[in-house]
Amino acid sequence: MDSDRPPTAFEERVYDAVRMVPHGMVTTYAVIGKIIRCRSAQAIGQALKRNPNMPEVPCHRVIKTDLTLGGYAGERGGREVLRKLALLAAEGVKFEDGRLVDASRCWAGE
Repeated sequence: MDSDRPPTAFEERVYDAVRMVPHGMVTTYAVIGKIIRCRSAQAIGQALKRNPNMPEVPCHRVIKTDLTLGGYAGERGGREVLRKLALLAAEGVKFEDGRLVDASRCWAGE
């Protein structure tokens, strides 16, 4: 995140929604969008990319709607995505071939 500016009101709404995702669960950009009434997964992803409060705001728990991993810390591959996988694995959330193994681990915002 750009350290010269505080999070925007939109970013704070995204972070508040992501804080609701329980440990050991994941959710999707679409669910976060539904909670904050935003249809743009890309805007949500950009807010998460600038998350200044990891892991308090557990953005590693947000995945794509097709239950694939998605990116992390602004990256779509490499070390950061491996870090996301490791954080999720430490919470008992497993991925195989880039896809969530157990769909019951996907929190629907309820």
